[in-house]
Amino acid sequence: MSDTSTSDTTSRTSPDPLTDRLTHPSYPRSSRYDARWTVENQMGPHALWLLEWLAPALGLDGLRPCARVLDLGCGRAMTSVFLAREFHAQVTAADLWIDPDDNARRIAEAGFADHVLPVRAEAHDLPFAEGSFDAIVSVDAYQYFGTNDLYLPTLTRLLKPGGRIGIVVPALREELAGAEPPEHLKAHWDPGFWAFHTPDWWRRHWTRSGAVEVEAADWLEDGWRDWLLWSEVCAEESPDENMARMARESVELVKADQGQLLGFARIVGRRS
Repeated sequence: MSDTSTSDTTSRTSPDPLTDRLTHPSYPRSSRYDARWTVENQMGPHALWLLEWLAPALGLDGLRPCARVLDLGCGRAMTSVFLAREFHAQVTAADLWIDPDDNARRIAEAGFADHVLPVRAEAHDLPFAEGSFDAIVSVDAYQYFGTNDLYLPTLTRLLKPGGRIGIVVPALREELAGAEPPEHLKAHWDPGFWAFHTPDWWRRHWTRSGAVEVEAADWLEDGWRDWLLWSEVCAEESPDENMARMARESVELVKADQGQLLGFARIVGRRS
C-alpha cells in the first residue's frame, strides 16, 4: 500500500479464495484492498473498481497534495478512504443515509481520520461555500438526484474555477423509447432503473446545463461482467442479509440482461 501506517482493515493480507476471486487485472489499486473489508462495506456495484476507472479521466493523479475533494453519496466511505490513500486528497465524505459517526469509525480504523471528514448531507442542500472543492466525485449515486435539468449548476458552484466533477453511474447502451421496460428485464425491473441513461444522454444533459465543459462520457467495456462477478460474491459472502438479498437480485438482473443493455457510464466535466 502507498501508506504503510494504514490499518489492516483495508490492506490486503495473506491470499485466500475471496481475495483471489476479487483480484482484478483492470483494477490493480483496488485489488490491494482487503477483499473482506470491501464486501462488508459494499452498498451496490464495486465502488472501488468504478472509482479506479474514473480516476484517470478525472485527472486524480494530477491533483495537488491535499486537494479538497467532495465525495458525494459516499455510502460507507470506502471511496473516501481510497481518495485519501491513493491521491492524498482531503476528502469530505457526504452521505444522507449512513450515520457520520459510523463512517468516522470506519475512516479512523483505516488510518485516515485526519484526511477524511464524514458529514450527513442531502444532495440538494449541501452546506458548503462556493469554490470549496478542487474536485467532486460521485460513484453509483448521482443517478438518484442528478437527472434534474437544474441540478448540475447548483452543484458545480462548489467547484473552484477549472475544477472537475466526475461520476460513474449504472447506465444503458441505448435509451428506452417506451413506457414499459424491455421484455427480457420485466421480471427484474425496478422503477429506479428509469434513472439509468446512456453516456450520450449524460453528455447532452451536462452540456446544455452550461455549467461544465464535458471532457468524457463513455462506456465501461464488459462492465456488466464486473457487476455480475461482484454481485455473485456479495450474495455469497455479505454478512448483512439485506445487502446479500440485494446482491442476489442484482445477479438475477445482470444474468437476464447478459450485457445487452446494462452497464456503467463515466462522465467528467470541467467547471466553465
